[in-house]
Amino acid sequence: MARNAVRKMPTAQLRLPLGATESPPPARELSIGSGASRFVVHLVRMPRAKRYVMRLRPDGSLRVTIPRGGSRAEAFRFAERHFSWALRQRARLQVPGEPSPWADGTLVLLDGTPERLTIVSAMDGLRATLGGLTITVSAGADIRDAVRHAMRATAGRDLPPQLLALAAQYQLTVKRVSVRDQRSRWGSCSRAGTIALNYRLIQMPPSVRRYILIHELAHLEHPNHSRRFWKSVESMDPGFRESERWLKSNGQTLF
Repeated sequence: MARNAVRKMPTAQLRLPLGATESPPPARELSIGSGASRFVVHLVRMPRAKRYVMRLRPDGSLRVTIPRGGSRAEAFRFAERHFSWALRQRARLQVPGEPSPWADGTLVLLDGTPERLTIVSAMDGLRATLGGLTITVSAGADIRDAVRHAMRATAGRDLPPQLLALAAQYQLTVKRVSVRDQRSRWGSCSRAGTIALNYRLIQMPPSVRRYILIHELAHLEHPNHSRRFWKSVESMDPGFRESERWLKSNGQTLF
């Protein structure tokens, strides 16, 4: 996890000491539960970890850390044993369950405005429009994935110039900018001056998006969340607290 990041929402985690090792489950998308109670399970091996850790991610899936000497099989059983814990945490944090499919008429946020997704049949599959975006969806493909791919491409084109323009305005130097599908933060800044941005920033109101960019630029000089860091943010964006409130109220809906 990057050192400096704008978080979306709280997560919950559960720890268990290192357990037995057995053969791993088949290589496929793992899940526990069913229907509205289903959780996708991501198993992640971390050699420096000392115990199994299960975390409820902002997108509603579970991330289970496998410690050194542990196994995928034991990690998956760990998730199964604590299924009721995951349900309680989902309810407590109001994390979404299985997302409903996107269809003609679905409202999707762009620039802070709900835009209606329009889908029509085409010779090669489907054609979707969303705001100013036109997306070709091949036969059998997931509409949500196709739209998100188009949004990520748009973000990759639009966000870096916006960040670099702000950096120039405040005489800050950015070494590199990347746009990613981040699951637990809106942006991050490394000590080397590399900034990563979540493509979903293009869904936010422009003022909120600008705040995220400024937040990461402030980390170039203050690699922490100290009083000096927040003074720097406020000097560049006096209304940043309103953006923080918007993120707290609306951030998780972008997933």
